[in-house]
Amino acid sequence: MAAIAVVDYKAGNLTSVMKALEAVGANATVTDDPEVVRRTGMIVLPGVGHFSATKFLEERGLRKAIEERINAGVPFLGICVGLQWLFHGSTEDAASQGLGAFDSICDRFAEGKKIPHVGWNSLTVKDGSHLLRGVETGDFVYFTHSYRAPVIHDTVAITEYGEPFTAAAERGNVMGVQFHPEKSGAVGMKILRNFVEMGC
Repeated sequence: MAAIAVVDYKAGNLTSVMKALEAVGANATVTDDPEVVRRTGMIVLPGVGHFSATKFLEERGLRKAIEERINAGVPFLGICVGLQWLFHGSTEDAASQGLGAFDSICDRFAEGKKIPHVGWNSLTVKDGSHLLRGVETGDFVYFTHSYRAPVIHDTVAITEYGEPFTAAAERGNVMGVQFHPEKSGAVGMKILRNFVEMGC
């Protein structure tokens, strides 16, 4: 099984992500060292909070290391802010650049619903996703966020909260989820297990 680098960019508590990965049999290590990322077989980028935290990835040299590994075909999973970073950026902090792996910009939910969007909500799942294998339309996962990614060609799961948004996106070895699989019970564990098995 490939080793997983869980990238620490000082954006939220990594403990629950690590516990969930270990529960599905992953060999995971928390790191903010680009050289460790360059040696790893899989990458997870979790995150909670403000998009500006992603500046650390650039400053620390982690962005370049992640890009190199993605281009080498290493499976990558972004969680919450980690998903949003895969887009060109977010209006939450226009000065911070995203990776640009997925086309479009993340934006704040429109007025009319309580913000942030916190709690359990259901997925509409598209066919063909490796990450969401065994996850069905109507399954519930746990969200907490004020900004969301629009629905794009690479969207593999949609959630409605006043408007449809990308709950999960996937293209080849690059994947991201807006929800927190580590807090989403059996469904979330299934998703993490699917990811871990990509490195076997």
